[in-house]
Amino acid sequence: MSNDNHATATLDTRGLYCPEPIMMMHNKVRDMAAGETLEVVATDPATTRDIPKFCSFLGHELIDQTQEGDEYVYLIRLGA
Repeated sequence: MSNDNHATATLDTRGLYCPEPIMMMHNKVRDMAAGETLEVVATDPATTRDIPKFCSFLGHELIDQTQEGDEYVYLIRLGA
């Protein structure tokens, strides 16, 4: 079994709305190393647009993006 999709850290942004989830992600990734993975759980539908843009702009890899009910779950591998 591969550990590729195991999150190094989890960020719970449920109940928060743009721009708070992205601001929290920005702070969280500062404390993490390249190659680590961050799982983000959100309820704001705007994150389906904002998180992929955040990853693209900052050079992170969006490994997985799923919706479970009214929750959005993202798995991000940090770039350099």
